[in-house]
Amino acid sequence: MKQGVRDIVRLSDSRMSGTHYGTCVLHIAPESAVGGPLALVRTGDLIRLDISARTLDVLVSDSELAQRRAQWCAPEQPYKRGFTRIYQHEVTQANLGCDFTSLAGNDKTPEPPIY
Repeated sequence: MKQGVRDIVRLSDSRMSGTHYGTCVLHIAPESAVGGPLALVRTGDLIRLDISARTLDVLVSDSELAQRRAQWCAPEQPYKRGFTRIYQHEVTQANLGCDFTSLAGNDKTPEPPIY
């Protein structure tokens, strides 16, 4: 704030509700809970966002990222049953539409028309 910074870039592997200001990069996939790229980011890492080049880079060496990947463990899922468990097991990543895999069509089942 003392330097005049009034906003930051937000990066997320989830959804954002409500009003926001500034640049947001949402739906980074796969999500961190399943080992996606945000799972490897640590406090203090520099990230470069180049809108015109359409790139987003974590400015950490490949060897450091490999070490973090080797040490990464999936978070424990406390839900063993119920809707939350079904959601966690079935819903596809954001770039695939967040659909339930059991409801997704296949080559033999055409999608219903949208009216």
